[in-house]
Amino acid sequence: MNPKNSISQIKRLLGRKFSDHELQSDLASFPFRVTEGPDGFPLVHVRFLGEERTFTPTQLLAMVLSNLKGIAEGNLKAAVVDCCIGIPVYFSDLQRRAVLDAATIAGLRPLRLFHETTATALAYGIYKTDLPEHDQLNVAFVDVGHGSMQVSIVGYRKGQLKMLSHAYDRSLGGRDFDEALFKHFAAKFKEEYKIDVYQNARACLRLRVACEKLKKVLSANPEAPLNIECLMDEKDVRGFIKREESEQISAPVLERVKGPLEKALAEAGLTTESVHFVEVVGSGSRVPAIIKIITEFFGKEPRRTMNASECVARGCALQCAILSPTFKVREFQVNDGFPFSIALSWKSDSQNSAPQHTVVFPKGNAIPSVKALTFYRSSTFEVDVLYIDTGDSQIPQKISTYTIGPFQPSKGEKAKLKVKVRLNIHGIVTIDSAMMLEEDVEVLVSSVNEALKDATKMDTDDAPSDPSSGTDVNMLEPKSADTTKGATTAENGAQDLEEKSVPMETDAKVEPSKKKVKKTDVPVHELVYGALPAAELEKAVEKEYEMALQDRVMEETKEKKNAVEAYVYDMRNKLYDKYNDFVTPEEKEGLIARLQEVEDWLYEDGEDETKGVYIAKLEELKKVDSLHCLLICLPLVWSSLLHVLCVLLIQTFIRLQIGDPIEARYKEWTERGSAVDQLVYCINSFREAALSNDQKFEHIDISEKQKVINECSEAENWLRERKQQQDALPKFANPVLLVSDVKKKAETLDRFCKPIMTKPKPAPKPQTPPQTPPPQPETQAPEPQTPEQQQNGAGATGELASEGGAQEASGEQMDTDKPENSAEASA
Repeated sequence: MNPKNSISQIKRLLGRKFSDHELQSDLASFPFRVTEGPDGFPLVHVRFLGEERTFTPTQLLAMVLSNLKGIAEGNLKAAVVDCCIGIPVYFSDLQRRAVLDAATIAGLRPLRLFHETTATALAYGIYKTDLPEHDQLNVAFVDVGHGSMQVSIVGYRKGQLKMLSHAYDRSLGGRDFDEALFKHFAAKFKEEYKIDVYQNARACLRLRVACEKLKKVLSANPEAPLNIECLMDEKDVRGFIKREESEQISAPVLERVKGPLEKALAEAGLTTESVHFVEVVGSGSRVPAIIKIITEFFGKEPRRTMNASECVARGCALQCAILSPTFKVREFQVNDGFPFSIALSWKSDSQNSAPQHTVVFPKGNAIPSVKALTFYRSSTFEVDVLYIDTGDSQIPQKISTYTIGPFQPSKGEKAKLKVKVRLNIHGIVTIDSAMMLEEDVEVLVSSVNEALKDATKMDTDDAPSDPSSGTDVNMLEPKSADTTKGATTAENGAQDLEEKSVPMETDAKVEPSKKKVKKTDVPVHELVYGALPAAELEKAVEKEYEMALQDRVMEETKEKKNAVEAYVYDMRNKLYDKYNDFVTPEEKEGLIARLQEVEDWLYEDGEDETKGVYIAKLEELKKVDSLHCLLICLPLVWSSLLHVLCVLLIQTFIRLQIGDPIEARYKEWTERGSAVDQLVYCINSFREAALSNDQKFEHIDISEKQKVINECSEAENWLRERKQQQDALPKFANPVLLVSDVKKKAETLDRFCKPIMTKPKPAPKPQTPPQTPPPQPETQAPEPQTPEQQQNGAGATGELASEGGAQEASGEQMDTDKPENSAEASA
């Protein structure tokens, strides 16, 4: 356990200033060190590769996402890039940007940042086959997680869901109940055992873990004990608490549960009777007191039809599949709403006028959405993007500032600027573009000439001068005298923002002057407060890549170290077990001593070595085993009268020099019996076939059969000689009769004998075909005939023709070996 180097609750650090009073209260319960960075945001201190380093919450989240990506790629056996990330509904614009930056650092491409409440609603509704087509089914989802509580009310119809309201309490979750129990027992232990757990980070962490387990036990039992051994100063502590006492301790937390429920119901404009079902999810929803409050509020028992811990992940996976072109998912429309109101603020051209603002995206606005604003300006100006009426002091009001310009009107008047504002699929507000529109008046033309022009010209961007007929549907011009105030209108999905020409009436003799609109793009510069600059993001990506390589090297080093350790334990156990007969006492003693030496090295000097050192140590162990084997076997070899045995043993040592000779001897012993039986079977089979009087072998020449018999005898003699040599050796000596040699001998015998014994019989001699009758003499050419004669003689000619055809067919069949077919043709 390393509490000071184990980082948790990263979402509560993400995108928040260090001076945030809520963050300051969270820091008191964190065992790791957090300080303020130069930009006012928190920095987390950890030890990495033996040195202390600092990381931003965005970098830490990127590490988590990178690890999750590796797990997914390992399970799928494929690269993972596209994803859908679940975020709390209360995340601000800066926090959403931080999540996107973390995904970029981790090498992921989020298709959508999905609200956790919406993900839960999607996972619930997409599998429902009984949703009504016309009436709306209202379901309330209460998500009590580890650190926050989120409530949403969703309306379902067949094939779609609509988010009706959001409500939350960002500091009401399961950890608050843990914290209440922690403070209770910390004070109790200080009084009874005279220990202050606040002075020891490890003791704090152990007590918090014990309180979390205690909370789970109390969820199913009326009372529960608390026992921790050696909590601090080598003292064992014990405690006991009842559920009623626990609820009294947590009363301030329980009083806040009704707030989000009432707010969600009010914003949805519903009553408790119009909510058909209530679903509870989240790890903190198992507390009986919370279920009791929810039941009393809605007047119905909450249901648990979903997995409390996996519903958000399931919903994100479904949304990712819907957005991905590679998966086919049931059609289900998700109409999500934005939980805050977004406004734009700007200053007019006059010096002393107060800033003006307008709400662009009201609370509950659909995600994604695009709107257009019209400004009349003579020079560069700034527009601020703000949160308004959030009711949450933790969300900073100012999001970003956009500088629009420079631009130069051609007529020296105030230019008409159309600004496009986008609330994208991630819930991030941006000003995408700005365009200056200038109108040029053209000369009057007659209706006849205009008709001729219309027949020959292509579509243009001409706009009519009549405002009632030519107003852009995506933008409204202000009707008041104050031209500095912009008005907004919703843009229609895929429609283009450019103005379209409107057909003019052709029955008028003379048309009014036409106005040609000139469109000029105006540069827009973005400044997001607290966002990570592009250069810093690139550095973070490179840093993450370097650390990933270091992690990979460390992982491979750990694997090699574990391989050495596993070899030591495995070989030592086998030397006393199945390898006992395959080693001499001297060899066994030397190997065990060497294994013990390597084990001591692993836990002392070799505790923190490089990957190459562990690889070399493992190879050294195996080579030492081979050297022991050679030294033990050479006296046995030279004492033998067969010099070939020495050569074979030395060759065996060369082959096994980089392996384990004891393992090889054991493997040879276990596999030798089946290989010898296979060779014996092969010898006997070919010999019996060669000596057999069976008719299927009569066509084989006697000399060829003798060759097979001689080859079988030679293989049998070789096997007998080697087997005698092998039986004379002890099990701890390197084998003379190798399994590979036996298999090779069987293959050689099969290759020699099989072609002889499977030689096909010679083909029988063809029989002499019977003589065919002499061919009929050719008929003379017929004389010319009249039509009547031709008709009368047609039948006779046909009979002759068929008769001749039969004779010809009969003659062809006689040339083959099938006389019965020819007789049938003649008949």
